[in-house]
Amino acid sequence: MRTVHVETGKPYDIFIERGIIDKCGEYVGKLSTAEKVTVITDTNIAPHYQWRVLNSLEKSGFEVKTHIFRAGEESKNLNTIAEMYNTLVNFRMTRKDIILALGGGVTGDMAGFAAATYLRGIDFIQLPTSLLAQVDSSVGGKTGVDLPQGKNLVGAFHQPIAVLIDPDTLDTLPDAYVCDGMAEVIKYGCIKDADFFENLASQNALDHIEDVIETCVSIKRDVVSRDEREAGERMLLNFGHTLGHAIEKIYDFKGISHGMAVAIGMVLIAKAGEKEGLTELGTAGKIADLCLKYGLPTTDNASFEEMAQAAAGDKKTSGSSINLVLLNKIGDSFTKKIKLDELLGFIRT
Repeated sequence: MRTVHVETGKPYDIFIERGIIDKCGEYVGKLSTAEKVTVITDTNIAPHYQWRVLNSLEKSGFEVKTHIFRAGEESKNLNTIAEMYNTLVNFRMTRKDIILALGGGVTGDMAGFAAATYLRGIDFIQLPTSLLAQVDSSVGGKTGVDLPQGKNLVGAFHQPIAVLIDPDTLDTLPDAYVCDGMAEVIKYGCIKDADFFENLASQNALDHIEDVIETCVSIKRDVVSRDEREAGERMLLNFGHTLGHAIEKIYDFKGISHGMAVAIGMVLIAKAGEKEGLTELGTAGKIADLCLKYGLPTTDNASFEEMAQAAAGDKKTSGSSINLVLLNKIGDSFTKKIKLDELLGFIRT
């Protein structure tokens, strides 16, 4: 087993171990005095893993309830959260009880937000089953839901008490979901680790996935430990996400996944940086080549005008400006504040 310690206001550990899903009850028992556990999962994941998780929790003496919502970004809204609250209330969950988020990024974001707000905050554990969630969204305490006007516009910072990562769960993922997660993996190389980026290019990341997961969560751990609430350095984790979120919004969160949109966003913002003389020439080409290697798109039919308009509602806006994450070169990133009325000219290439 590999353990990565996260030193935030509420420290916790990330445990990476094959088969840990069948031991989750033992971990909850060691980490919590809860009597009840509500497992929150979706219609894609429940058939694969809910009974293994329930069996482990019940063997450890917990009273367990499962809440299953319809899979997909379209469910990431306040109506779904209200349904979760109903389950928690009807199960008579108290402040000493715990939520277990079983699934991908959408599940973790929403279960975490429900935990952050129910009874003004109860504990939760992340058990991510997608590559995207394992390498990125399960770590760091960002929780939330989408509004019609944009992605993740309502949320809270609420750290889990543990993250349990079972790489074996990736075996049941469709190839498209693995590709989706690789966008976030590539992001970490882009912003913080040129050697890691080169390793992704020269090797097949999936052949040493535990090393890849540990590297990604360690990079995020370091950033989050220094800037838990995104006052500065943590913004770098949004590389590719401003335009990526804009593209998702343009398509109403349908037909294009988060990872696909982020891959396109990384290439486009690197091209913009090169055009402005801020990014080393050839950087966008390297990112595009790596994205293509792992089955990710690098272009989209949406216009720059549409992207700029959609990005104007992004949560990274500050007054009349927006914070963009750019690269000096692979492995070296920085933020730059751009006036919203100058954004279109900046990103157009």
